[in-house]
Amino acid sequence: MNKKFLVFFSMLLVFSMFLTACNGEKKTGGETATGPEKTEEKPKVPQDLRININTEPPSLHPGLAKDSTSGTVLRQTFEGLTRINPEGKAEAAAAEKIDVSDDQKVYTFTLRDAVWSNDDPVTAKDFEYAWKWTLDPKNQSEYAYQLYYIKGARAANTEGGSLDEVGVKALDEKTLEVTLENPTPYFLELTAFYTYLPINSKVAEANPNWANDAGDNYTSNGPFVMTEWSHSDKILLEKNEKYWDANNVKLDSIQMVMINDPNTELSMFENGELDWAGSPNGNLPTDAMQTLKDEGRLTTHSIAGVYNYKFNTTAEPFNNVNIRKAFAHAINRQEIIDNITQGEQLPAMAIVPPSMFPENEKGYFADNDVEKAKEYLQKGLEELGYKDVSELPAVTLSFNTSEAHQKIAQAVQDMWKKNLGVEVTLDNEEWAVYIDKLHSLDYQIGRLGWLGDFNDAINFLELYRDADGGNNDTGWESKEFQDLLAKSSLEGDHEKRLQLLKDAEAVFMEDMPVSPIYFYTNNWIQNESLKGVAVSGLGDVQYKWAYFE
Repeated sequence: MNKKFLVFFSMLLVFSMFLTACNGEKKTGGETATGPEKTEEKPKVPQDLRININTEPPSLHPGLAKDSTSGTVLRQTFEGLTRINPEGKAEAAAAEKIDVSDDQKVYTFTLRDAVWSNDDPVTAKDFEYAWKWTLDPKNQSEYAYQLYYIKGARAANTEGGSLDEVGVKALDEKTLEVTLENPTPYFLELTAFYTYLPINSKVAEANPNWANDAGDNYTSNGPFVMTEWSHSDKILLEKNEKYWDANNVKLDSIQMVMINDPNTELSMFENGELDWAGSPNGNLPTDAMQTLKDEGRLTTHSIAGVYNYKFNTTAEPFNNVNIRKAFAHAINRQEIIDNITQGEQLPAMAIVPPSMFPENEKGYFADNDVEKAKEYLQKGLEELGYKDVSELPAVTLSFNTSEAHQKIAQAVQDMWKKNLGVEVTLDNEEWAVYIDKLHSLDYQIGRLGWLGDFNDAINFLELYRDADGGNNDTGWESKEFQDLLAKSSLEGDHEKRLQLLKDAEAVFMEDMPVSPIYFYTNNWIQNESLKGVAVSGLGDVQYKWAYFE
């Protein structure tokens, strides 16, 4: 070291110590004006997050998951080729390099050095295995259609095609080649979705039930590992020290309790037993919303999601389009928002959120158009051969157990009685039972929300492409609708593609297999010291970057 600099530095150090002593502040390892000091370290803030996920996840197998609760757990425990970052953009994750061919149809992913939670290396074969497992029709994955962008995927899943012909191939341990049917501009968003997650092929081949419980078999490759799964009670996640980006994961643990009562959830938050209450995983009591707003504690974010009432179009009376339209037009959506949900939702008279189609703030019909509803009802009764509503088959409105769902159902029940003269019976089930009921078409009218899996309108339309599609649940199918979606997948011009999707939505809304109710918002309160929770515009949540300060 330069001697002049050394002398200058020593003088500066003495001067700074003198100033410190005069200010009466402590300095670790030194002395103050009052004598020797004791070393003091800033207390470590516990990095243990406590949240409510409301209900038991139906499946924590990436190929079988089909709901937001399962998705919440999987986003923390697994990682796809890409991950949606806090700014809402897809970034490289399990893949460290991504090459795309000039025709935008061949993606080559180079995997980074990473291991599963049991120390097995994460390989390209694990991705190929997982995706082909999902497409294998014997596994009955209801979300298999999310992979249909891949060449040969639809054929393998629904048309007897060979899995060997599917356009996903592990070229070597670190290289995965994916060939698409058509250019798909949002494909890298899709590879962050849970249906595209890898599976430890060695473990899965040895034990088909690997995903049923926590333990040695449940191997994952994400920021957290599942160390406990007390079914219908709680899930415990702990930081995955083997995760390739573990240095950027601050939380030590995430406790996920399953409390299906908003009042209990809020009470636990107020008592310091939870660090978050409300969306996107839980619910706040509707009666508390205004107070929380007035106190300035409520956070509200619009998200790309829609709350629907689906019709079973395979059985009377909802096999008749005019009966479906009558029931849809006779709902006062704004009244539901003002008096029940109170979360600044937007009445929905369309299926695609306004964040994707701005004109859908208005939609395809007027809210609470009772006169039009009565016209449709009369026409539908005549077409079905009924003299009046007393001859209609008994109508049942089903929903999964929830305070808000029940209040909405009761309000709509009253509206249909008042506006149409139709008596409606209410029916509710716990989530896992309820979702199976809808998938098997064992219902007449059923509540179900849909949150975007990726930021494109096709995601709100494609689930109704096929009557037997995994998430259709209505029995409805339209050749015109299918053709418009098929054309949109081949259209390279952005504006022309959007118009094709809007035309498809118009066909859907004209047939009305679903009555939209409102476009979602997320509403929550949180521990003020909790930072870095990433809630996306699609309504999902990640805790990879969360921490307590």
